[in-house]
Amino acid sequence: MTIYDFEVEKADGTKLSMREYEGKVLLIVNTASKCGFTPQYEGLQNLYEAYRDRGFEVLGFPCNQFGNQEPGSNEEIQAFCSTTYHVTFPVFAKIDVNGPNAHPLFEFLKKEAKGALGSEAIKWNFTKFLIDRDGRVVKRYAPQTSPESLRDDIEACLARS
Repeated sequence: MTIYDFEVEKADGTKLSMREYEGKVLLIVNTASKCGFTPQYEGLQNLYEAYRDRGFEVLGFPCNQFGNQEPGSNEEIQAFCSTTYHVTFPVFAKIDVNGPNAHPLFEFLKKEAKGALGSEAIKWNFTKFLIDRDGRVVKRYAPQTSPESLRDDIEACLARS
C-alpha cells in the first residue's frame, strides 16, 4: 500500500485521487490558521516555490483537533492562506487526523512513520510527513521542526529517480 491508494477532498468538496501526485516528492502537513506554528506556512510556501519545478509538492490538510485552532470553514481557510501567507500549494478540506473519524490517509501516514516513543497519534498542528516518488513515507517531522530544516531530506528524495 502507498499513499496513491487514497482519495482526499479538495476545499471545494470535489474528490481527488492521490494518484494525481504519483512520481512526485510530497510533504504532507496537518495545518491550522490560529496556531503558534502557523507562520510555518511561509516556510512551506518557500519550499514549494524552491522545488516544485523538480517534482515537489506541499499538501496542506487543515485540522481543528488541537486547541480549536482551525475553526473556520474551508472557504475561510483558503482565503486566510492566500491573503496572509500567499500560499499557492494545495490546501485541502478540513479533516481529522486522530480519533474515530481520522482520515484514512493520515491513519496510513501515522502507521508508516510513528512519532516520539513509537506513538502513532499526531500530537499537534504542523506535523509533517515526507513522501518519496514511489508514494512511500520517508520520515515524520515534529511540529516544531521548521520547514527550512527539511531541505536536505527533500533534496535527497528529489535526487533519487
